[in-house]
Amino acid sequence: MNITILDGYTLNPGDQDWAPILKLGNVSIFDRSQGDEILERAKDAEVLLVNKVVLSESTLSQLPKLKYIGVMATGFNNIDIAAAQKNNVTVTNVKAYGPASVAQQTFALLLSLVNRAETHSQSVFAGDWAASQDFCYWKTPLTELAGKTMGLIGLGDIGSQVAQIAQAFGMKVIAYRKHPAETKGIEMVTLDDIFTKSDVISLHCPLTDDTREIINKHSLSQMKPTAFLLNTGRGPLVNEVDLANALKEGTIAGAGLDVLSTEPPKSDNPLVSAPNCVITPHVAWATFESRKRLLQMVADNLKEFMEGKPMNVVS
Repeated sequence: MNITILDGYTLNPGDQDWAPILKLGNVSIFDRSQGDEILERAKDAEVLLVNKVVLSESTLSQLPKLKYIGVMATGFNNIDIAAAQKNNVTVTNVKAYGPASVAQQTFALLLSLVNRAETHSQSVFAGDWAASQDFCYWKTPLTELAGKTMGLIGLGDIGSQVAQIAQAFGMKVIAYRKHPAETKGIEMVTLDDIFTKSDVISLHCPLTDDTREIINKHSLSQMKPTAFLLNTGRGPLVNEVDLANALKEGTIAGAGLDVLSTEPPKSDNPLVSAPNCVITPHVAWATFESRKRLLQMVADNLKEFMEGKPMNVVS
């Protein structure tokens, strides 16, 4: 089969091996594809593998040879699923390739907020320690996690791993999910309880009509002024103007974000200049190990489709 990878760079900038996919057909690989490049590069493909390239109804209607779209990610909102179904194109995605990596980044963000290791390291290299009259100093308040309450919105594969790490730090874990189920060591609570009782709130829920902007002026006003917000889920879970205002006004103590509503962000995104806000460029998924698993799972999805046993179908 003719296989075209339209935006392979983020998955594999050169440190991975495409071999699991190369052995499945005639493969063309492009780092990035935009605008008119998409149709030109995809016109002879029976298989398209994409991460964030948008495949609209207009585009899909002009690709009569296309039989399969493999999304090299979990989210598939960049694909017009109804149009794919109309054109008899199977669409699959990949789940649970990186819970450990995302949970790790969640705590990287939290530790950045409570310990400010980078801030203090920069201070040392600037000569502040050498000039200090004391054997130690700190530039920001330092917070101990033990005894604090971690509130999770969502308790799937990633949320569950975050809970385990939080417990290892000595934190109490409470959680809210749409369909609660008893989980050992975790107290299931209402959404209001999450906002009022948590010292740290971490978002691990899917983006739906119910969860869009679940973090907003009202929910932020319910939080403790010493609380931190973490988002390694989806950018639109947060009303970014409301969060920026809350940080400026001291409504909450800080925020750690790996995702924003528009990626890359626009220069006027209010969070880019907000105080006590740590932002990383959507890298929670991107450890070497996580991307290696993802690449293999993309190949597995395609292989099963070619053998007439499609799995992880979302169309």
